[in-house]
This record gives sequence, structure tokens and C-alpha cells, in this order.
Amino acid sequence: MSGIRRRASVRHVVVVTGSRAEYGLLRPAMAAIEKHPALRLHLVVTGMHLLKKFGRTVEDIRRDGWRIDSCVRMQRGDDSPLDQVEGLARGIRGIGRYLQEAGAGIVLVLGDRVEAMAGALAATATGRVVAHIHGGDVAPGDLDDRFRHAISKLAHVHLAATKSAARRLIRMGEESGRVHVVGAPGLDRLRSLLRDDSQRQTRSGRALVVYHPCGRSTSTERRAMSAILRAVVEAGLLRTIVYPNSDRGHGGVIEAIESHQERFPEGGVEVVRSMARDDFLRRLIDADVIIGNSSSGVIEAGFAGTPAVNVGSRQRGREKGGRAVIDADETSRSISAALKRALRCRSIAGVPGPYGTEMVGPKTARILAQVSLNESLRRKVIAY
Repeated sequence: MSGIRRRASVRHVVVVTGSRAEYGLLRPAMAAIEKHPALRLHLVVTGMHLLKKFGRTVEDIRRDGWRIDSCVRMQRGDDSPLDQVEGLARGIRGIGRYLQEAGAGIVLVLGDRVEAMAGALAATATGRVVAHIHGGDVAPGDLDDRFRHAISKLAHVHLAATKSAARRLIRMGEESGRVHVVGAPGLDRLRSLLRDDSQRQTRSGRALVVYHPCGRSTSTERRAMSAILRAVVEAGLLRTIVYPNSDRGHGGVIEAIESHQERFPEGGVEVVRSMARDDFLRRLIDADVIIGNSSSGVIEAGFAGTPAVNVGSRQRGREKGGRAVIDADETSRSISAALKRALRCRSIAGVPGPYGTEMVGPKTARILAQVSLNESLRRKVIAY
């Protein structure tokens, strides 16, 4: 990047985003970084954002008014392990080149996806400080779990969502001084929407369906999604179905969605490849239930006052943001039983839970501006 005027007092922070969901969670931090006088925001867009198959959401980022400093192509979009491997390699190379060009000191990543891993590895290899949001969470046995913990071991600064996640990071050998409990950034915008009574609408017998692949075969993921859709139909609910992420097995989820849509041409089914964050949160607030395996069903749903059915093991170890989160196995019987229980739940919006009560974006920016970027921070040691 040419033409950057650097001052010693300004820290250049590169935010790496690779999916629509994680971008929505990063937006509060991006806004706070942009406003902070001691920080300069750089934005690297990669992964799903650049794939037409998943809505090419890089255009949404541009429409939101963000300046994109670099687009790094990773996956090609086919449903294969090799695409993820080659995409990871392309991501590390492309992000690393940008980091060298921009000369940024801090790289901020969120969660557990392959794009965050690429950003963390590129930052580590080029000598940057890695800051990681949502480290210490748990998804037992899932591929995401391994990515998340690997990123945590690369990270110099941990921005944990809960006290339990922070304790887990420390038990992993991370020094306590590196670990900050900031809360879940996904609640920042939700708090704002819930304060606006005009966003509340009458519930209309609709389920919000968000199911992501877990890195398994196409046929396995297709069966799981089909079971979810079958249970929702049996419950007599209208369906808003959001496309999955690009992880291995997504082809099976998409096949189930398309087959379901073909079976109900008369209506009752809305399929969305991508949804703006505010639109998604409004749908969540208005839905009778959210069903699938998205973190939004475990974290945001409880705060929104919307019951949730959490299917399978992808989010099974994550702390529940409310009492109305019902776990289900990937069978029609289990999902139907959980759905009936969820629809009987009455949850109150805005009730504080384990994910904090403060706005996370400004807190994140303050930590990045104040943390000492000295040799002691850069030289990580195992603390146990």
C-alpha cells in the first residue's frame, strides 16, 4: 500500500474477514478502530466474500462504506478438502504480502474459520502481533475447534467472550495478562436494535433456519439438513433458510435446500444466499424459533428473546446465551421433539447472560490501543 504516512503514535490494525457472519461480528470492532485516534484500520477481505456461489458479499462490505485495502482469493468454491487446503495456502501468501506492503503491526481475527487461520499464520510468519476474538470457546470434535485453538496458540492478545473462555485459555498455557474478557461482539448491534421498538414485529409462525456443514461428506450433511427441514414443515412453520458457509460438505446442505424449495413451489419457503447483518438480526428478533447449528442460535438468540434449537455437535460445547436453547441430535425425532419444546418457551429479550453487558467494539479498540507492543508481548511462553 503506497502513500501511508506513519506516526509513531498510530497503530495500524489489519482486520481479516472471510465470511458474511464473521464480518457482521467484526463490524463493531472495525467501527471503533476507525474512530480511535491512536489506531488506523486496514481491511483485508477474503474467503466466501469473493465467491458468487455464496452471494459475493464483498459488495455488501463496499455498500456499507468500508474501504477495502486488499482482496485475497482463497477458495474456488468447490466442495472438496483440496480446495480448503489450497485456499489456505493462497490466503497465507496473499495476506502475508499485504502485511509486508502495509507495514501494519497488529492483525485482528475472529473465531475459528480457515480464513482466520490464514490471517493468523500470515501475521505470525511476518512478525506481527495477532489479536484473536472468541478464543477459548468450545465445539467438541469439530474441525473449527482445532482451528480456533491453533489460532489461540498463535495469538498474542486474547479477546475472550466469556469468563469461562478466558479461564480455558489460561489453562491452555496462555499468560493471564494477555487474556481480556470483552464479551460477544455479536450482541453490540442487537442491543441497538432491541432499544428501537419499531424493529419489533408480531411473530408470524416462521422459523429461521441456519445450518452449516461440519466438514463431513456431502451425503451426511444433506441428511442432517433434510431432517431439520422435515421437522420444521411438520411443525407447520414458514421457513427462511440461509445458505451455509463454504466449509467441506456445503454441497450437501445446498442440495437439501434446493430440493426442499422445489417441493414447495407454492410458497412458505424463502431461501437467502446472504443476508445483511441488520436484516438477519431483525429476522432473528421476529422469528418464532431459530433452528440449525449457527452460533447465533446459541449466543444472539437468547438475548433477542427467540427460542433456539441447536442441532448436532457443532455448537454443543458453547455457553448458552439463554435458557431457551434446546439441544437436538441430527435425527428427525430428536429435532421435532426439541422444536416442540422450543416453541413452548417464552423468553424475554435483553436479559444479561454470560456474554457480557457492555459494547464490545469500543472495548476492543481500547485494548488494541493500550496494550504494550514490546518484546515481552511478542515473545510467547507457555505459562503452565
